[in-house]
Amino acid sequence: MRLLSLKNAVLATAAVGLFSFAGIESVNAQNQREYRDWQRAQREAEQERREYMRTRSPRDYREWQRAQREAQRELRDYRQEVREDRRDMSRAYNTYNNRSYGSYRLYRNGRYYTIDERGANLLRQAVNSGYQQGYQQGAMDRRYGRGGSYYNSNVYRSGVYGWQSSVDRSQYQYYFQQGFQRGYEDGYNSQMRYGYRSGNSFNILGGILNTILNLTNN
Repeated sequence: MRLLSLKNAVLATAAVGLFSFAGIESVNAQNQREYRDWQRAQREAEQERREYMRTRSPRDYREWQRAQREAQRELRDYRQEVREDRRDMSRAYNTYNNRSYGSYRLYRNGRYYTIDERGANLLRQAVNSGYQQGYQQGAMDRRYGRGGSYYNSNVYRSGVYGWQSSVDRSQYQYYFQQGFQRGYEDGYNSQMRYGYRSGNSFNILGGILNTILNLTNN
């Protein structure tokens, strides 16, 4: 009866998956040693298990359990090393991003805002896209003898053409509409006061864009 209980305990222990690879992180150069130690301990535990299954002796069972605990300890060490590696990589990535995507100060409606390089580029895009859409709408209204007011345009009122979540929606809308107003005026009056033509494309002048955004480096 004791031997049967011991055998059941062995099978239950094996079922929890000492030898399962589920969830084991991939190896990299920083944790090769810990990975090899875990593999070595796992092979030793497997050998001790086979020996116990052959002899069914309590002594061999205790040796197998000891080897299992050692393998589990090595596995914990390996996983800890992987977590530390990931934290180091995350810190390095964030440092790189902070260096690569510098910050800017943006002044609008009496308040200062801080945005990164990606946000600044998106707001530049907002102004230029607004100008392009405004020019097209203004030229069309002139051609068909309509109104002459940019506010009648659904694209203007929405102000989210080309918007991405990298910047606040209301910020994007404001600068898109600033570009749209100037583009509409140029298109409706068939002039190039605020922009220039390049092939079939109309773009806002760099100086006008910079004046609208008024970005300064932090």
